[in-house]
Amino acid sequence: MPNENVLLGFDTSDDAGVYKLTESLALVQTVDFFTPIVDDPYTFGAIAAANSLSDVYAMGGRPVSALTILAYPAKRNLEDLSRILQGGLEKMREAGCAVLGGHSIADDEIKFGYAVTGTVHPKRFKPNAGAAPGDALVFTKRLGTGVISTALKRGLAAEADVQSAIDSMLTLNRAACERMLEFDVHGCTDVTGFGFIGHAREMALGSGATLEIEVDTIRFLPGAVDYARAGAIPGGLRNNKEFASSAVELARKIPEETENLLYDPQTSGGLLIALPETDAAELVARLEGAYRVGSVLERGPKAIRLR
Repeated sequence: MPNENVLLGFDTSDDAGVYKLTESLALVQTVDFFTPIVDDPYTFGAIAAANSLSDVYAMGGRPVSALTILAYPAKRNLEDLSRILQGGLEKMREAGCAVLGGHSIADDEIKFGYAVTGTVHPKRFKPNAGAAPGDALVFTKRLGTGVISTALKRGLAAEADVQSAIDSMLTLNRAACERMLEFDVHGCTDVTGFGFIGHAREMALGSGATLEIEVDTIRFLPGAVDYARAGAIPGGLRNNKEFASSAVELARKIPEETENLLYDPQTSGGLLIALPETDAAELVARLEGAYRVGSVLERGPKAIRLR
């Protein structure tokens, strides 16, 4: 029998679950962890924390507590472990989110992240399934973290380009969340592991609409296009493209490297927000780094239309 207090589960592939406690208070719950994507342990821990917090912000919630999830080799340097934990803790402190404890296991491969709990009003959370025809689409970060991370592993990436990607991944979506809540937001999702197209597809399917993306408006991190053109394609990008491309209509020919980057798995990516046109213009004006990327249409032959 369904639980009437579960306001949002996994039916629409949303970013987090929402559970009502009272008429004015609900919990937002999510979990995320992954293997290192940068060399520096402290930076990896901080990025993992920012990424774990992102789903709560995408729901319009406020993170309040977190539990650490850690897998670490039994014989590896404990100084690196300490730095991972320190980076994560300090990013959580920046978010005002208390780390209450966690669980760790010995594993040959490092994995780190958090289960995060946030709060939201039961009638004010922002699901990905609320986008309505006539809405504009606003995005809050640039794409390319997956390709740049792959270029780094292959020795192709310039230091400045890597730092730009790190700066983006370290940036909390808190400011974007707080700013979007000033407007009549109909739907929101954060763009992470499934890439821009994958998460846009979930929004489109959940909303029963088509998202039309103006490809030339999409902004990429420095170097991302060049590295994609050079073949620095992560396995996750290929998987995302294989899975989601059947939901995409191409209204014109798009350069291969550009199309690939739309499937690039992001870490601590930006928020994709659906809201009325007038509100969208004001949001872009008020939120640094935000930009309009398309529109929500009545449902057409495909969930996504690239033009």
